[in-house]
Amino acid sequence: MSGVVQAMTLLKATFDEYAGKDGDEDTMTKAELSEMLRNELPEGGPKAEVDDFFSMLDNDKDGVVDFKEFVSFVTALAVMCCS
Repeated sequence: MSGVVQAMTLLKATFDEYAGKDGDEDTMTKAELSEMLRNELPEGGPKAEVDDFFSMLDNDKDGVVDFKEFVSFVTALAVMCCS
C-alpha cells in the first residue's frame, strides 16, 4: 500500500474512531472533536480555544464537523506543522 493510501486510510479511521458517539457516524460533535484533540494532540488547548477551533471548522455552521470539514482541518494542520 502506498504512503498516500495509508495516510488517507488513517485519516478516515481516526475520524471514524471519534465520530458517531452521539448517533451520527458521519459527523463529529464539539465534544467528540474535543476528545479527539485531547487524545491525538495533547497540547490541544483550553476549552475556549477548542470552542473557537470548532467554530472555524464548522464551515456550514450546522453544529457538527463532517469528514470534509475534518479533512480541511488536517490539511491546514499539516501545512502549518510541516512547512
